Amino acid sequence: MNDPGDLAVFLRAKRAALPPEATPMNGFGVRRRVPGLRREEVAQLAGVSVTYYTRLEQGHSRRASDEVLLALARALQLSVTETEHLLDLARTPRSSAAVADAGPETVSPNAQTLLTLVAERPAIVLGRRNDVLAWNRLGHALIAPHLPAEAPAHPEARPSLPRLLFLDPRARALYRDWHQEAADYVAYLRLISGKHPDDEALTRMVGELCVRDDAFAELWASGRVGECVAGTKRMTHPGAGDITVDFQLWAQADRPDQRVEIYELRDDPDGTRTRALLDEPAVHVAL
Repeated sequence: MNDPGDLAVFLRAKRAALPPEATPMNGFGVRRRVPGLRREEVAQLAGVSVTYYTRLEQGHSRRASDEVLLALARALQLSVTETEHLLDLARTPRSSAAVADAGPETVSPNAQTLLTLVAERPAIVLGRRNDVLAWNRLGHALIAPHLPAEAPAHPEARPSLPRLLFLDPRARALYRDWHQEAADYVAYLRLISGKHPDDEALTRMVGELCVRDDAFAELWASGRVGECVAGTKRMTHPGAGDITVDFQLWAQADRPDQRVEIYELRDDPDGTRTRALLDEPAVHVAL
């Protein structure tokens, strides 16, 4: 009953993270005991009353007009993605029945076709919660060679990339920049949680990871929000060794919650290093 709500937590985090010297509030001679702006300063910058803004931060008011939210976004210097998240958090949650009754996610036909077309590159299909719904042979070999190839076909045992990244030492060891990879995943989960406040499975996963991994809990508490549609991963693979992998995510028009992640190894003009992903004998764990 004392939970202030995600909107309040996000506003507090962004206010605390904004240095006064980056705003018109700099130089007002205020002695500051903690980093970031004060509530009255945010209210002044946004053109709203201190009382109203305080109610939002304390969770006593969990809705606001788009005009007020956009004014707060400008005051807090939010990015486009962070502003989108702020607007999501202020929406009235829908009934969780729709998510609960939908059943396990099924792979988009378009995504399945794309996996076949890019068979010479590693590729996977990700669902809303970053569960692996499908992968091609190279995608499996790159991301989780220690798991059974058929794992995505079993909804109750589908690989969860967030759980693998934080709770599976073999998956964690793949990433040479693990801390950056982890931060990016948590930022994306925050974005999705704002869009789907009624997704009980997503909420359970976040709660589980907060309890089981201190690094996840710290990153979640930071309030960072982000969406990454392309980038680079530096990995140490049991078969291919140290590799640098570029990736791009493709949203699916027929299933907006699903994305196809396609990878390409750098410095591999003839595909030798890509094929080396398959060299390491698989060591499967039980489903």
